[in-house]
Amino acid sequence: MRRSLILAVAAGLAAACSTVYVATTASAAVACAPAWSAGAVYVKDSVASKGGNNYTAKWWTQGEDPAVKSGQWDVWVNNGACGGVVNPSPSVSASTSVSPSTSPSVSPSASPSRSSSASPSTSTTPIPVGGLPKHALIGYLHASFANGSGYLRMADVPADWDIINLAFGEPTSATSGDIRFSLCPATECPGVESEAEFLAAIKAKRAAGKKVLLSIGGANGQVQLTTTAARDTFVRSVSAIIDKYGLDGVDIDFEGHSLSLNTGDTDFRNPTTPVIVNLISAVKSLKARYGAGFVLTMAPETFFVQLGYQYYGSGPWGGQDPRAGSYLPVIHALRDDITVLHVQDYNSGSIMGLDNQYHSMGGADFHIAMTDMLLAGFPVAGNTANIFPGLREDQIAFGAPSSVSAGNGYVAPPGVQQAVTCLVKGTSCGGYTPRSGTNPSFRGLMTWSINWDKFYGWEFRNSHEPFLNALG
Repeated sequence: MRRSLILAVAAGLAAACSTVYVATTASAAVACAPAWSAGAVYVKDSVASKGGNNYTAKWWTQGEDPAVKSGQWDVWVNNGACGGVVNPSPSVSASTSVSPSTSPSVSPSASPSRSSSASPSTSTTPIPVGGLPKHALIGYLHASFANGSGYLRMADVPADWDIINLAFGEPTSATSGDIRFSLCPATECPGVESEAEFLAAIKAKRAAGKKVLLSIGGANGQVQLTTTAARDTFVRSVSAIIDKYGLDGVDIDFEGHSLSLNTGDTDFRNPTTPVIVNLISAVKSLKARYGAGFVLTMAPETFFVQLGYQYYGSGPWGGQDPRAGSYLPVIHALRDDITVLHVQDYNSGSIMGLDNQYHSMGGADFHIAMTDMLLAGFPVAGNTANIFPGLREDQIAFGAPSSVSAGNGYVAPPGVQQAVTCLVKGTSCGGYTPRSGTNPSFRGLMTWSINWDKFYGWEFRNSHEPFLNALG
């Protein structure tokens, strides 16, 4: 967790747990920073003043009044009085308290009528920090909808799956930020468990050391946080679902037009597009709320990540689509918070690798080349002055369809294992030599989906779980 975020959380908790008294002095040693302006853009660690107080921004913000938006989960940190003025606007009420225990279950439809500046609707203890195995098996469970693979009860998910992503939490509308999740109706999914059974099964999985996450988005769940109000609704509604079902975190699976860069937004390190910056701040708020144990995974498509090597949005380096590379600023801003990034190496066109050759789905080379880009880093849109740094190897997995029916780009187990062996040990690499060298802590494999794997006799699980364990 970043130092500024730790200070923000500590300041918020201190304000929430005890009465605050401010000394009345004639002068303050700290000078006031330039006055906050509603039209100005502030980035992480920017300082502005208002009402005799200095405030520090925790992330990109514009138009958010620091005197109002400096609560425990907000964008500003109140640094206290400046310029000799007594603190007139404490950001948290002195009478506010934080419950030491998890609050009762809250409906996913929590309080859409509440002010957009309100903090999340429930309080909770931090999610306990618990480690994943060195090489993890990750899969999606069709919990809220039916398709040809059939329904699978949570209690019947085999113990080999280390992270189970519940598909999907979806918004009430593309721009509402109001995320809802419910079990598949019995009329569509014969054999679906009761909600009580579902909750009990999640609790049992977590007790066994497994991680259960809410996957947000999917192919049909467009999520566009175009406003700060939508961002705040997103945080409240997602928090309510996490609290209700007792989950470990979230998986960001924004697809389609959820993330598109505005024209002129060419620096992935300092994004200005609202849907990008609001998503970043929303996830940071969730991480601050639940603590170090919060599990964050992402499942972008190659178009939104690796295509950024050639094109970035509609920028000056030849970009043709505002979605090209649009996940890069999100990944970069959250790189200290991401547990696992597992790009979907399926349903993809040909993508250029670091060898400047195009690679196509269907074999080990595609998995190797796409994953190597995330481990080694790459210049964005060919601009060598704008390098996207690689992530840690323990943060990286890759996604593969579990079967021929699960998605385009299915690769039989020997090809998938060849790719992993190359990335981990630097052997059996075929036609592509990784720039990242060997990666013994490579996190593992993600698949769409657990349901489809069951439908095909557990080929993915039975092949890859023993293989991952044998990597040591």
